Amino acid sequence: MEKKFTIKTLGCKTNRIESDIIAQKMVNSGFIQVDDVNDADIYILNSCAVTHSAESKSLSSLRGVKNRNPKLLTVLTGCFAQLEAEKLREDKSIDILVGNADKTEIPNLIKNNIKFDVTDIFEQTEFKFDSLSALSRARATVKIQDGCDNRCSYCTIPFARGKSRSSKIDDVLAQINLLFKNGYDETVLTGIHIGQWGRDLNPGYSLLTLLEHIEKTQITQYRLGSLNPLELTDEFIDFLSKSKKFCPHFHLSLQSFCNKTLKNMNRHYSEEDIFNLIGNINSKFEFAFIGSDIIVGFPGETDEDFEITRKNLSLVGLSQIHVFPYSVRKNTVAERLPNHIKETIKKERAAIIQTISDEKHLEFLKKNLNTLNTVIIENRKDSETGFFKGVTKNYINVLADIPSMPSKPLQTVKLLKLSDDKKRIIADIV
Repeated sequence: MEKKFTIKTLGCKTNRIESDIIAQKMVNSGFIQVDDVNDADIYILNSCAVTHSAESKSLSSLRGVKNRNPKLLTVLTGCFAQLEAEKLREDKSIDILVGNADKTEIPNLIKNNIKFDVTDIFEQTEFKFDSLSALSRARATVKIQDGCDNRCSYCTIPFARGKSRSSKIDDVLAQINLLFKNGYDETVLTGIHIGQWGRDLNPGYSLLTLLEHIEKTQITQYRLGSLNPLELTDEFIDFLSKSKKFCPHFHLSLQSFCNKTLKNMNRHYSEEDIFNLIGNINSKFEFAFIGSDIIVGFPGETDEDFEITRKNLSLVGLSQIHVFPYSVRKNTVAERLPNHIKETIKKERAAIIQTISDEKHLEFLKKNLNTLNTVIIENRKDSETGFFKGVTKNYINVLADIPSMPSKPLQTVKLLKLSDDKKRIIADIV
């Protein structure tokens, strides 16, 4: 009898595409994919370790499904599995533990009854490319890079993902063209640190090298994942501003907007650099979406330091801010820093930044009203309005009041009015 499996993904876009690869390989190996864990014989959890909360969620999920169905075969993979392998090895809720290096080999590990496969991630020196013919979302995410060579003081991801490793240009282009042939108009370039793409392939390569080749593919439009501010050079921004295919959507990994805190985080740019960068983007793109990550409550962040970040964020031309209270990660420099901040203060600071984010996002949405935009309509409806969901080229969530899913997902729409929650825009297909 064929075994049924379900897969749950926590964390980043890289994890999501790796889950798609695992699922495709499982199906190709004779397993049947189901959505409901209650219908499954195998439960695969692709975990995250960016915060303590993410790790707790992984264990809670595994123990919950195992308690409900002790016969269920549970597989834990991802960053949590990689970082805490020895601790998790004896956990009764985990039947198979797989590190990041071999996560896409899970079908073979299950068939060969291998219970533990976690190797030294720093032994991985080449990018492991797996082609995908289809994905679980309307946009075609393409993984172009893995690992990270930075050593930010708060982060364990380099130890979960290893050294930066880049996918070869020909593999990326072939994947993009295949997905376009299979009906995808947009591709999202993702990885752990995509701004480091190419450095391990050729001393003269950069992410810009890859984008110059992608411009020549058949894909209609492409979008970039998160970038370190240092990687957005004037040349890079100028190139993107002239592109017909680039989606004007930037996500900047800022983490703080205070020079003292940035230095303690081991982030090598300044408040002035951030102001200049965002100003440059806004001068080249009239309607660019510029999002950012901000960590509040970093060890040693005084009220004065936080006020600098708050004031700078209120002044700068961002479109949205993803704010996170600092989470202690084991064996990091930040864990050993003095003057850790109370959780209550972290939450208070996060709420303040979230208010700034909400105000900036609403301002950005209003700026885009009564304009034409390109939208990929998704084959799913909003539960409250019944309208079809979509995302514009510049990353606005829209609701389209149309009778049925259009034959082509890529549509031109007019952005008409704000939704009731003031977080989306109601749009009509032109």
